[in-house]
Amino acid sequence: MIVARRLPSAPPILPGFSHIHVLGSGGFADVFLYEQNMPRRQVAVKVMLSEVVNDQVRQMFQAEANLMAQLSAHPSILTVYQASVSSDGRPYLVMELCSSSLSQRYRTERLPVAEVLRIAVKIGSAVETAHRAGVLHRDIKPSNILTTAYGHPVLSDFGIAATLGESESLEAVGMSIPWSAPEVLMDETAGTIGSEVWAFAATVYSLLAGRSPFEIPGESNKSTDLISRINRARPQPIGRSDVPASLERALARAMSRKPEARQGSVIELVYEMQAIESELGMPQTPIEAVIDEWALATVSDLEDKTRVRGAAITTGSVSQRRKRRRGVVDGDSYSGIGTVVRNSRSGQKSTGADSAQRPGGVRNLVWAAVAATTLIAGLVLALVVAFVSNSSTDVPVVSDIQATVMENTVTFRWQDPGIDVTDSYQIATTDGQSSVQRSPEFTFDANPGERVCITVMVNREGRSGPASGEKCAEIPG
Repeated sequence: MIVARRLPSAPPILPGFSHIHVLGSGGFADVFLYEQNMPRRQVAVKVMLSEVVNDQVRQMFQAEANLMAQLSAHPSILTVYQASVSSDGRPYLVMELCSSSLSQRYRTERLPVAEVLRIAVKIGSAVETAHRAGVLHRDIKPSNILTTAYGHPVLSDFGIAATLGESESLEAVGMSIPWSAPEVLMDETAGTIGSEVWAFAATVYSLLAGRSPFEIPGESNKSTDLISRINRARPQPIGRSDVPASLERALARAMSRKPEARQGSVIELVYEMQAIESELGMPQTPIEAVIDEWALATVSDLEDKTRVRGAAITTGSVSQRRKRRRGVVDGDSYSGIGTVVRNSRSGQKSTGADSAQRPGGVRNLVWAAVAATTLIAGLVLALVVAFVSNSSTDVPVVSDIQATVMENTVTFRWQDPGIDVTDSYQIATTDGQSSVQRSPEFTFDANPGERVCITVMVNREGRSGPASGEKCAEIPG
């Protein structure tokens, strides 16, 4: 039976924009090409369909638009210029105009492994940055990877359609079935870090194989067939001699049936891809993951808008992480606003000219001492207030961590101490790695004879609670 595609909706009249033509249609929105009058440029405008718009959708759209604007500063996330509601009541987004050619290219030509790894590291960096901001994409797939005019891959459709589709039936999001994790298809979860790891790996697999992981050429590939194969979690071999076995193994692990058997985060899989680049003699594609918590503060968080804090999440290349494990600290570490920068050679503070060397220097020093005393008193008061404030939040503490050893894998589990929906667990391991997640479970791969230890803290509104007791496990030799 032939199913007729719906016609695009009428383009809205937008002040300051001139409609040119339709670019595409989806289940929840149409995308049009407009020309912005000032500054003059061509833009893509995504307009919600009037039949899906209600008060709840408008509220969700506003929240997602704010979120997208926050995330779109990332170089590998589609840039959003503006969000509003048209005169006929349809919400719309004004976005950077990009090409969707990649979604056709991988189906019709063999993409070089080096290009796929480069795209994977950049898109993986974008997904990881979103996760650190507490955002799940929920619809990672090749067609949501666009290309800028300068050839840079960017992740699009961040949350809008996926959020609207959460309450829909499986058939409503059928086009994403090939890249959905088993637990999502079975309606066991609306999305987790683990399901995002799966979708990201399935997307990278598709770019290499020219098809989704569970499509079988020449056989029936209906939705029911794909769902059945995905639940068995045995993807077909990529079938390319130039794809290293280490890459196939990394992707296969990320598409394991059980979430705990996958990499613990997208950045962990990105690190493996960097290592594969080195294995192939290629330079490592830089990771572009946000490293400072102030950059993740939401627009609505008035308390945190002007507060700068350091991040506790490990990033960098494989070689940089190895240095950190050996206890080597980079000399040019980031210094936040208001910190004192020390000269890396002399170890002295970098300040202005010594006031004691100038006429009136003693007087200046006296006034400086008075100012310093006042400042210290103010800081003490602020610390007392902060201590009382932090104590009142009553951040829960993780306790009684259990460890299960299976072959070369250790799985740590703990009871939920009563975290809120916006809380997360911050996990630190003995080798200097760290992870931020919502799941009360952490899986670690180790070598025979290796001893692995972790500590867990609850992070609430950018503040970390007390650390759990250290829990260790040893892999049999």
